[in-house]
Amino acid sequence: MVPPLTFARVPGVRLGHATTPDGASGVTVVRFDRARPVVVDVRGGASATYDIASLALDATFGRRWAIFLSGGSLYGLDAARGVRTRILEEGEGQPAFASPSRVVPIAGAALFDLPVESEAIPDYLPLGYEAARVAGRSAAASGHIGAGAGATVGKYLGRSRAMRGGLASAAVRIPRGGTLGVLVVVNAVGAVRDPRNGAWIAGARARSGRISPPRPGRATERTDSHTTLAVAVTDLAIGRSALQRLAANVSAGLARVIVPFHTSVDGDLVFAASTEQRTTLPPERRAGELVDRIGIRAAELASEVAARAVRPSA
Repeated sequence: MVPPLTFARVPGVRLGHATTPDGASGVTVVRFDRARPVVVDVRGGASATYDIASLALDATFGRRWAIFLSGGSLYGLDAARGVRTRILEEGEGQPAFASPSRVVPIAGAALFDLPVESEAIPDYLPLGYEAARVAGRSAAASGHIGAGAGATVGKYLGRSRAMRGGLASAAVRIPRGGTLGVLVVVNAVGAVRDPRNGAWIAGARARSGRISPPRPGRATERTDSHTTLAVAVTDLAIGRSALQRLAANVSAGLARVIVPFHTSVDGDLVFAASTEQRTTLPPERRAGELVDRIGIRAAELASEVAARAVRPSA
């Protein structure tokens, strides 16, 4: 069961959502009090991303003021300007070398929830602005909101037989000190299992209305790209290499419950960040013990949260 601690209770984190009036798409923003270390683990073959190249471990500028997740595929990346504008309006940002201008490095990713019919595409710039504006510590933890508003799952038999996906999040206390939060938006081509018993809880609908599980080795029908997006945040001041391992563990946890996963038509990725609020780290009995302890719990939490995302009322 997902613990009652909410994602936005991780010290140094603010969470905000903005959803279109028709509830078909939206933007979710994770904000920090200043630029904090961020990494990304991209596993899907069809990702839509914003400014992630410098999040590589060998890059120079691996800190971000915010992470945004959006619907709208490539259109959703317009949310970046809205997020950046709002942060600058609040007097935040940082100097750009010798320039008097301030900059706000942010990173983001989008999922595919574009309408099948020729409907108008939402303007994601104001959605990004609004999600950044309302970001706080009491934002909704799960539901068909923000980036998860238009999410669906089980498209391996075509979109017409898919079920609703969604967004969910939770946080836990780390033994010996610290907090870990995981937020997941499930918009997968695959089906989702219950991590407790392996039962299918969301996927393609059979003609009877029941879930038709994916069959091993069966190719998915040709569909547009899909994506599961996740953000993991801890208040422990761990380095970016440790954050990279944390992101990989979250990916592993999601792979336990989403089948198939990381396909060529998925844009699956995980951001991991530290708010650096807790600079005194728990003692280790061996090298890597702390990040292993965090990573193991993160994988479990990611599985639980992914299941909650496709049944938000549970």
